[in-house]
Amino acid sequence: MAPPNSNLFASIDMGTNSFKMLIVQADPSGKFLTIDRHKNPVCLGRDSSTSISAESHLRALQCLQEFNQILKYNNISPCSIRCVATAAVREADNAIELRKAIHQSTGLDVVVLSGEEEARFVYLGVLQFLPVFGKRVLVVDIGGGSTEFVIGDRGNVILGVSLKLGHVGLTQKSLSSGNVSDMRKFVKLVIRESGLIEKVKECGFEVVVGTSGTVRAIEEAIFYGYGQDLVDSNEVLFRNCNRDWKFSRGELRSVVDRLCKEGVAERIQRDKFFKRRSEFIVAGAVLLEEIFEVIGIEEMEVSGYALGEGVIADTLAKVYHGYDLNPNVRWTSVVRFAMRFSDKKRIKSAAKCASVATEIFQGLRKWIEVADNQPKINLHLAEKDLECLEAACLLHNIGLSTGKKGYHKQTYRIIMNNDHLHGYSADEVKLIALLTRHHRKKFPESDHSNLKEIPEVLKMKFRILCIIIRISVILQQNDCLNFQDVEVLHSHEGFKLIFRQAGNKTALPVGEDMERELKKELAQFNIVFRQQLLVEGQLCTSESSKS
Repeated sequence: MAPPNSNLFASIDMGTNSFKMLIVQADPSGKFLTIDRHKNPVCLGRDSSTSISAESHLRALQCLQEFNQILKYNNISPCSIRCVATAAVREADNAIELRKAIHQSTGLDVVVLSGEEEARFVYLGVLQFLPVFGKRVLVVDIGGGSTEFVIGDRGNVILGVSLKLGHVGLTQKSLSSGNVSDMRKFVKLVIRESGLIEKVKECGFEVVVGTSGTVRAIEEAIFYGYGQDLVDSNEVLFRNCNRDWKFSRGELRSVVDRLCKEGVAERIQRDKFFKRRSEFIVAGAVLLEEIFEVIGIEEMEVSGYALGEGVIADTLAKVYHGYDLNPNVRWTSVVRFAMRFSDKKRIKSAAKCASVATEIFQGLRKWIEVADNQPKINLHLAEKDLECLEAACLLHNIGLSTGKKGYHKQTYRIIMNNDHLHGYSADEVKLIALLTRHHRKKFPESDHSNLKEIPEVLKMKFRILCIIIRISVILQQNDCLNFQDVEVLHSHEGFKLIFRQAGNKTALPVGEDMERELKKELAQFNIVFRQQLLVEGQLCTSESSKS
């Protein structure tokens, strides 16, 4: 049996409306990236507030059994997996029976979070996404059964409040009353009676951050002009590519006004844009607008990470001694940039590309720097060069958001025409953009128009990093390849790129197109390094797979 993937961590959030599982790739340096997301609308919140029905019990078990199979396929260690439950399980009088059944069926131990614990994990998740560690932050997380409010400062929670206001419960309430204004009055009443306003004012805050699917869906609606006349998505994409993850009170109001319009046409448009979230988005948006009003919020930043990532961040702090909850600004800016223009599938393939590229880079760097005490290439590859390579891997496919044709050119355009890469010099941004521009099609000659005006040292680094990203992009297309199947070794014969598969049982098939492209890049590798790169191990070609 292969050893567990030591850099993969997972969390399962048994929420009121849906169960969510995250798989994160992380290391002690603070590089934190959610590489896979799975969501199942179990809808525990549809049941009685005091118990979980037999039907929901069964749906929960089926969902967690499916999640467990995915965890096993990715070979994630049990000690790197945490399963937590929130409002619906917290308030159910038969929660113990459900937890026992889950453990017997999957081996997962479910931890039921208090509202305060839930708030803390949400805050930790925010810190992995936004550079707000040094600020006093008010975080608002709208869930299906409750909304969490937390004020944090430098990794410490100062205030944590959980109110029983969620988009599922409010949707059910509005269906019975049929009146949005009644929903608004109820929200105001619950907030005022909780004492939340006074507590928040007493603590104070510098910035407000919204998390959860509801807030992200509203930000996306604002990004694409849902509250106004909808326009061509590509036009919006380039018009708003410099837009930060935030929105104002006025922008929120325009979306809420549109959502509250009656009529069949509006309902069809809402269903088309919000999809499965459409049923609950009106209640969620109205709730958020009322929170803006009573607390006096003018602008809200948006975090792509929340409770699930916070649970994993807490695990990392225990696994890696001294793990910094204030992550690398450069890395988090790349992650935000990638998530802005990529869907779940593209993020996962980009992360796989970065994983393969990192292994190749590390193997080549050892050879370049130490070879019989003489450097083979008169060039030092630094850690920042690796960061540029990883950034290019994560961003190489963002141009696909505009269509497949010439997407590498669109990626280059997007990177060069915005300032979302924080902490990178102008030369580094140019290098990242060039790597994405030339990760496919013909390998650029030294006199290529894009390379003419860059310094010679940068041009040399580009050639080395470019061949790495090109090989990595080809290899990540293999669906059988896992995140830790690659190793680079060097001997008198040259370099060997070795592939393994869990349990050493299954060869990794390569189609004819992929085989042809890989051969071309291996030949280019020989030109750049004057060394062979041999592919060995359980990577079978189309010919061997036929035999």
